[in-house]
Amino acid sequence: MMILLASVLSILMIVAAVWVLITPNILKAIIVFAIVSLVASVLFIFMHAPDVAITEASIGAGITSAIFILSYKRISE
Repeated sequence: MMILLASVLSILMIVAAVWVLITPNILKAIIVFAIVSLVASVLFIFMHAPDVAITEASIGAGITSAIFILSYKRISE
């Protein structure tokens, strides 16, 4: 069951990463990038690496996405 869920999450992560590359809307790309990072942190939990998962969720999904959104808002003004 865990292997199936990990496989589905991995496929979701690949599809979302490709969507980030091809979408013309930058704000949507930033949000999907955050989702990719959150899925990666869930996969790290499945691999029994909670410290890496917490770091990925806080830095990858949280801080990086916030910096991207703030930069996008600043540039688009």
